[in-house]
Amino acid sequence: MSEPVLELDSVSVVFKKLTAVKDVSFRIAAGETLGLVGESGSGKTTTGSVALGLRRPTSGTVRFPYGGRRTRAGEVQAVLQNPHWSLNPRLTVADSVAEPLAAAQGGRLRTHHPAVLRILDQVGLPASFAERLPHELSGGQRQRVAIARALITHPKFIVLDEAVSALDVSVQAQILNLVHDLQTEHGFGALFISHDLAAVRYLAHRVAVMRAGEIVELADAHRFYATPQHPYSRQLLETL
Repeated sequence: MSEPVLELDSVSVVFKKLTAVKDVSFRIAAGETLGLVGESGSGKTTTGSVALGLRRPTSGTVRFPYGGRRTRAGEVQAVLQNPHWSLNPRLTVADSVAEPLAAAQGGRLRTHHPAVLRILDQVGLPASFAERLPHELSGGQRQRVAIARALITHPKFIVLDEAVSALDVSVQAQILNLVHDLQTEHGFGALFISHDLAAVRYLAHRVAVMRAGEIVELADAHRFYATPQHPYSRQLLETL
């Protein structure tokens, strides 16, 4: 397996007396997608927040190895369910996409315009979109912009939290194909959080199943879909 970009070791998260995540361990390698599935309230998004470094675990450790270094600005990114959450309605596409790069490297937003045009091209948007505002785009186009914004800093690791669930089925397929192709090109590791087992089947190399804050099964995607071991996993797959 390639070098790991993320390692969670016995991570637990407790809110007051509620245990949201309990003793979760997994690693994600460069170029690998781990699908994290389970019902609403199972702890998926909390796990994603820990993986992003946005929430400190109550116990356990989170490591971004990268050859022993600490993570640097821009090396960990996220693509969320609703692109409106990451796109300022008052900023043009170019400025929204440039923001993370400006934060990581300094300089004014417009100094990064050439890099913006390159990444827009990679996500399938023409240069003319650079001066548009988010409300002038379709849902699929906004999600492409959100992906461009996440990728412009060349991250080692990306969390995609329900990144296609708000899109029409045909647009979902386009975005999944885009993420797959970009991962092949850039080699980032990814945590793909979703309740959509069909989307996970397409994108993930391995699948982790969460129930009540615990991972009850972690397996190679092919084996998981062919012969799930845990009764809860079989229950989830019955919905396909």
